[in-house]
Amino acid sequence: MRIFAISDIHVDFKENRAWLLNLSQYDYRDDILILAGDVTDIPDLLIEAFDALQKRFLMVLFIPGNHDLWVYRNNGKNSLERFNLIQDIARDCGLITGPIDYGSLSIIPLFGWYDYSFGEPGEEIRHLWADYSACRWPENFTQMDITEYFISMNTDVLQIKNQTLISFSHFLPRIDLMPGIIPPAKRIVYPVLGTTRLAQQISQLGSNIHVYGHSHVNMRVTKDDTLYINNAFGYPNESRIAAKELLCVYEM
Repeated sequence: MRIFAISDIHVDFKENRAWLLNLSQYDYRDDILILAGDVTDIPDLLIEAFDALQKRFLMVLFIPGNHDLWVYRNNGKNSLERFNLIQDIARDCGLITGPIDYGSLSIIPLFGWYDYSFGEPGEEIRHLWADYSACRWPENFTQMDITEYFISMNTDVLQIKNQTLISFSHFLPRIDLMPGIIPPAKRIVYPVLGTTRLAQQISQLGSNIHVYGHSHVNMRVTKDDTLYINNAFGYPNESRIAAKELLCVYEM
C-alpha cells in the first residue's frame, strides 16, 4: 500500500479538472490519498472531484483549505457553516475527514488557519488577499478567533500513538518551510500562510511526516525530526514551483 499526497488542485481551472478526471482508474485502487485542501468553492465541481477521487483510491482523507470556505458565490453562507457543509459533503461522497489507524500507521488531519504569527500583513496583501472578501465569519470574530476555532478541533487527536504518524494540514505550521529563493516581493503573503500553533501541535503529536499545502511551493525538508512535504498542484501557470503530479509520501 502506498500513501499519496496532493493539495491545491483548484478544479475551477479546466486544465486542473482535466488532469483529475484523467487520473488512472486502476493504478491506485490499493492506495490511500491525502487531499490537503483547496479543491474548489463551487459545489458541483467539489462533488465531482470527490467522487472521481473516491473511485480511484482505496481511501481518500480530506481537510478543507481556505478556498473551499469562500462563500461569495455560495448564497452568502457563513464560512463556518460552509466548513461543516463541506465536511458533510466529503463524508457523503465516501471521503474520510478524521484520523484513521491502519495497522502500524496512523494518518491524522490537523485543522488550522492563519493568525499572523508569521508576520503582520501589510496594506498590499490586505487589499489583494481574496479571503478577506470571499470568506465571511461570525460577527466580532477576530483573526485569532478563527485560528483558535480550528486549532481547538485538533485537541483530541494529539494523544494518538502509533509506530508511524503522518499528520496533514492545509496551512503551513512554520514559515521556515518556505525556501530562501522566494523573492522579497513575494514574501508579502507570508502572514497569511499559516500559524506556529500547528507546529506546536505537530511536535506534541510527534509526527514522522507532515503533509501541508497552501503555499503552492513544492517542498520536502526535515525540521526537528519531522519530514515536511508540500505537493501542491497549483494554478495552471505554476509549473516551475509545482510538479503537477501525485506524490508517494510513504509505502507500507
